[in-house]
Amino acid sequence: MKRFIMAAAVLAIGTFAVTAQGTDPIAARKESMKAVGQQTGLGARMARGQAAFDLTQAKAIFAAYEQSAATYANLFPEGSQTGGDTAALPAIWANRADFNARVAKWAADARTEGAKVTDLATFQAAFGEVTKNCGSCHETYRARRN
Repeated sequence: MKRFIMAAAVLAIGTFAVTAQGTDPIAARKESMKAVGQQTGLGARMARGQAAFDLTQAKAIFAAYEQSAATYANLFPEGSQTGGDTAALPAIWANRADFNARVAKWAADARTEGAKVTDLATFQAAFGEVTKNCGSCHETYRARRN
């Protein structure tokens, strides 16, 4: 059952990216981040003790991050700067190399830190380290919503 949960989380994020990527990149990146947000919410609850720690689910969170990061930078093609109620800032296209490097760092950190997780304490440390990537990118490349 636990392996199923992990596989389902990774598959769900990959499916969002592949399905929507071919049609509407704004919708695809929103769906990808929605799925990542759900994983992050679960991780935050586990890290705070608001949900029981589960090693398989913890590993699935990092696998989902890595899977999403593998396709995420490609969801910002030229021409997708506006429309679809996007929160993406023009800085993504102006600083493409930096944006892509941040996404690559997210993937690498998810892989490296996720491999270190063996219990709640290691999960908390790894989760905190990987989610720093989220804040870093959002501060620079995502418009604030009211």
